[in-house]
Amino acid sequence: MSAAEPGLTVALVGNPNTGKSTLFNALTGLRQRVGNYPGVTVARKSGQCDCGNGTKVELIDLPGLYSLSAASPDEQVVIDALSGHLADDRRPDAVVVVIDATNLLRNLFLASQLSELDLPVVLVLNQADVAVEQGLKIDTELLSRRLGGVPVVMSSAWKGEGISAVRRAIGEALRARVRMPAVEWPPLVEEALADVAAGVAADIGRAPGRADVERLLFDSTTSVGQRLGWVAARRDVVIRAARDKVRRAGYNPLAAEPLIHYERLRKLLEGVVQGGGNRTGGSAAVDQVLLHRVLGPVVFAGIMLGMFAAVFWLAKFPMQWISGGVDALKLVVAPLLDGMPMLQSLVTDGMIGGVGAFLAFLPQILILFLFVGILEDSGYMARAAFIMDRLFSWCGLNGKSFVPLLSGFACAIPGILSTRTIEDPKARLATAFAVPFMSCSARFPVYALMCAVFIGPNYGAGWESVVMVGMHCVGLLFAVPTAFVLTRFVLKVKPQPFVLELPRYQMPKPRDVLLRMWQNAAEFVSRAGTVIFAITIIVWALSYFPRDAAVAERVKAENPSVAEAVVTAKIQAAYVEQSYMGRFGKAIQPAFDPLGFDWKITVGVLASFPAREVIVSTLGVTYSVGKGAEADSKHLQQEMKDARWTEGPRLGTHIFSLAAVLALMVFFALCSQCGPTVATLAQETGGWKWAAISFVYMTGLAWLMAAAVYQTVSRIAPPA
Repeated sequence: MSAAEPGLTVALVGNPNTGKSTLFNALTGLRQRVGNYPGVTVARKSGQCDCGNGTKVELIDLPGLYSLSAASPDEQVVIDALSGHLADDRRPDAVVVVIDATNLLRNLFLASQLSELDLPVVLVLNQADVAVEQGLKIDTELLSRRLGGVPVVMSSAWKGEGISAVRRAIGEALRARVRMPAVEWPPLVEEALADVAAGVAADIGRAPGRADVERLLFDSTTSVGQRLGWVAARRDVVIRAARDKVRRAGYNPLAAEPLIHYERLRKLLEGVVQGGGNRTGGSAAVDQVLLHRVLGPVVFAGIMLGMFAAVFWLAKFPMQWISGGVDALKLVVAPLLDGMPMLQSLVTDGMIGGVGAFLAFLPQILILFLFVGILEDSGYMARAAFIMDRLFSWCGLNGKSFVPLLSGFACAIPGILSTRTIEDPKARLATAFAVPFMSCSARFPVYALMCAVFIGPNYGAGWESVVMVGMHCVGLLFAVPTAFVLTRFVLKVKPQPFVLELPRYQMPKPRDVLLRMWQNAAEFVSRAGTVIFAITIIVWALSYFPRDAAVAERVKAENPSVAEAVVTAKIQAAYVEQSYMGRFGKAIQPAFDPLGFDWKITVGVLASFPAREVIVSTLGVTYSVGKGAEADSKHLQQEMKDARWTEGPRLGTHIFSLAAVLALMVFFALCSQCGPTVATLAQETGGWKWAAISFVYMTGLAWLMAAAVYQTVSRIAPPA
């Protein structure tokens, strides 16, 4: 076999926490690609693997799973990918099963199930170094012989040991085409399987695959029948009769499969594994502290606070560099387009300014992904999920909702995407519905600007920090009750036991953590960046047109002795005021009047729908500063401090009073002001119904709470 033979693909599968992703990184290096499986939203990670002798294959890293009984979208994708049921994505040529060398019996259950797929298999007994530490001796040659010659190799992907042997084994499997020997079912169970196969063939006109037949017989819930087009009424009759035969064989139909497989595996492993008396209690001792009912949450809170403090502190410098780079690029590009004012505005304000505002917050997201990667690889993230399970259980969620909600503090998009690991579709929906409440990094510029303009100068840095932390907690305070109502009264989610294997503690591998951080950031930019760019151009157009030259002449006539720079800024503000966006803002400003928002703030709220941080540049324009102003510009701050109402009952009072500033921050903490998030929620929930409900609910809640804050605070501290 040579490199000339195209299209060879090998799937990498295994239980969670077996080191599968680490092995994938070791086999592929930087030759990786991340995309989506055709027709579904689950990420598809693949890379080129050189197996030697000129054989190169595409290695596909499939999501972790314990069995072929799919309980979540991630697990269903694994089964569909291995069976060749994904559109435009063909069946792999071989499968590499990654197995925890310290727990062969349980991990081999998945490999035993794969025998029904009739694919060449390689067994990689990973974490061999841990097995040695525990005094385990594994006879891989004996295991290989008992499995009919299937290649069995030892590796320690974290240490980079055994990688060459894995490459050779993949090449050998592709050449020899050795399959896992099929399990021998008891006679009555085999008859039941034959009955199901005959029933399917009779109704749909073709013989089903053996793996599909087993799923139909042994799984309580499966989408196989629907995919095959097997009529439900007929299906129920056939399966009920087949399961009666399984019962006559002495098995519970829903428990027969693992019982028979494990009975076979115990015989296969006799004499294969020896030793194992040197297990250490280090992890157990640490877990006594980290999983303690009182100390565990305290340690967790300290870690989370430290992580977010580090995220904001470390990201501050690269964010300033990016903002400075964007401003410098504007200064370079703008003179080149002096003769074409519309194109100049489109390129500098729309394209460069819009993309720059988005990219300025990428450092925060990168650093958060870095810390999350460290926590995952160290083994702590699984413990944190157990801690959060105790806190979430009362509202109908469990520990698996923790990671999506945590990711939401960086960006709601990856948070919503990570709900795929939750098995129960109703719990998954409730979690995805709650994620946008988390105060993502895009809200941070709004808080930072408001605190810099009013809170800090008037009340001191201490209160500025309190308000900043408080705003990050506002969303969480509403997310949990929302999840409670959804799970208990709307979706009626049944309590689900939270079962998760605790991985061993280990030092994170820098290369893997950095690679995962880069991949997550790239996915974020590709998903959110393109949408934000497109909508920013639309917002620019609405803010730019119509462009009446008479407006400029009028402003110049009204300010004959004012400096040219000031007149230019006033002209820009007048253009925005008479633009389509300005007119719309003035038209609906009465709806935001109870919140203390003038028409300029209303325009900022409308313009920030594609991305919350857009309000900063929009306020810069509407308050006569210009779109190129930085978020913390002293000019913008001064203009906002001096801004007063020019009409109505508040005539002459400051627009940005304490009440208005707090109301604006609360509104942005709760509203669904993010187009990509709404689109992602629609994508993950299979339609626009729940995305629309989320948008209406969050926006309505934001309006109510902001109005309550403004009306209450304005009575306590009236605007000056």
